Amino acid sequence: MSSTAHRVRRAASSGAAEASGEVLRDIPLPPYVTGEDTQFAVRAVVVHAPRRWSGGVICRNDASPHPCRLHRWGTRVLALRGLRAAEIAALIERGDPTAVVPPPKRPA
Repeated sequence: MSSTAHRVRRAASSGAAEASGEVLRDIPLPPYVTGEDTQFAVRAVVVHAPRRWSGGVICRNDASPHPCRLHRWGTRVLALRGLRAAEIAALIERGDPTAVVPPPKRPA
């Protein structure tokens, strides 16, 4: 079992999944981040953005507690690509899942 497992709890429900202690592991990161991984990550953070709901903050796409697995994965991939938290937040705010992230700057 991976050490990156997270215990998941639904914000406004009680059921068998909660009683059984449902555990979902984080999606593994790629060994190195390619341009294609970056575009998938942009799509993940934009499509799985937070949404306020009566029971708290949920994933806009699948109504799971936010941040969902795909949003966490996308955020980690974009951070590995060199984006700061403010830049990732700006991508989410823009809401364009096809936004292009420039390649990382290489030292001279």
